[in-house]
Amino acid sequence: MPLYLQFEQVDVFAERPHEGNALAVVVGADELTTGQMQAFARWTQLSETTFILKPEAPEAHYRVRIFTPLRELPFAGHPTLGSCEVWLKQQDHRDHIEIIQECPAGLIRVRKQGRYLAFSAPPLLRSGPLDAMTLHQIEQGLGLSAGQILASQWVDNGPGWAGVLLASRDEVLAIKPNYAALQGLNVGVIAPWPGPEAEADVEVRTFMGEECNEDPVTGSLNAGLAQWLIGAGILRDRYMVSQGTVIGRRGRLQIEDIDGTIWVGGEVQHCISGRAVF
Repeated sequence: MPLYLQFEQVDVFAERPHEGNALAVVVGADELTTGQMQAFARWTQLSETTFILKPEAPEAHYRVRIFTPLRELPFAGHPTLGSCEVWLKQQDHRDHIEIIQECPAGLIRVRKQGRYLAFSAPPLLRSGPLDAMTLHQIEQGLGLSAGQILASQWVDNGPGWAGVLLASRDEVLAIKPNYAALQGLNVGVIAPWPGPEAEADVEVRTFMGEECNEDPVTGSLNAGLAQWLIGAGILRDRYMVSQGTVIGRRGRLQIEDIDGTIWVGGEVQHCISGRAVF
């Protein structure tokens, strides 16, 4: 017998629908196998698809599993906020101020403030400077000349991010990735957006080497970049991120350091509601 489950598609880090990063969410997925989840995520062909389940940790409100078309992730940012928004929609009372999400990376705190949801950045699984071979790989993969990368760091909180800092937004927007040269490396690039007409403080692009695509808006990467760059004194403790410009999106993320905890926030727009069959 087919199993029909509630399905939602939302747009995360978007001030209006269709400008951010789309996420597919399946609700009440406790009966699904890992194989069924991975097959559905492969079918949606979105950067991530999530499945909301009953929590196992007593302090958690819900549990989530996160899949790309190729693999399961222990944590990801826009799936966290999108899943939380869908979970909140199911509640009789939506007056939760802080929600606890359970995922393979642990318990993630999510705060609701008006239109915004924000998650607390999980600890980095890997940090420290990139080695010379990895830097050369990034230069080849992104078409950067020697000296364009001003600083670099591992900022991995699950997907394996390597972060690099460039001098200008124009340099970031000019990148034409060569995914074969990246050899599966996931890279985030950030640079300041100066001037009176700037709509944000920095511009970010994310190149997912394993999936061979550019992610529209990326919460996990921006969490890692903030932990690195705020911690190093390069960025102040509150700033706005623009992402997705080159691929026709207008993603916006609010980054804030509150008493040593990095919060990554944005709006979530509802786009599609229905049922999925398994």
